[in-house]
Amino acid sequence: MPLWLWWAIALALVGAELMTGTFYLLAIAVAFLAGGIVAWAGGALTIQLAIAGVVGVAGSALAYYYQQKTQLNNQASTMMLDVGKKVIVVQWNADKTARVEYSGTQWDAVLASPETPCHTEMKIAEVRGSTLVLTALD
Repeated sequence: MPLWLWWAIALALVGAELMTGTFYLLAIAVAFLAGGIVAWAGGALTIQLAIAGVVGVAGSALAYYYQQKTQLNNQASTMMLDVGKKVIVVQWNADKTARVEYSGTQWDAVLASPETPCHTEMKIAEVRGSTLVLTALD
């Protein structure tokens, strides 16, 4: 494959990545750049493709890891914003679980401890997945 073709494809992928904002296209662009470098150094086509493939897989794996880490950090920080907010209890169940009104929708909720009294207004002590953990208002 000609040297200029490797770099032209890499440049096109960088442009596409700038429009989409994903790191996957950037990883593939770096892989094409690596293939172009091997072509510039005079490597055979099979070596060019192998290097581009390895760099592409490794870069995609790094992009996936980064995306997962970023999503987990964003979820954790979003959940921390809910702690301490007041909720309105719509319904208490016999097992001391509840349905609460919070942020414009209804959520499942549990008490922080069995000794926590059941009131109609509570506050969020913790978020466990999609379940709010409630404690009494101060």
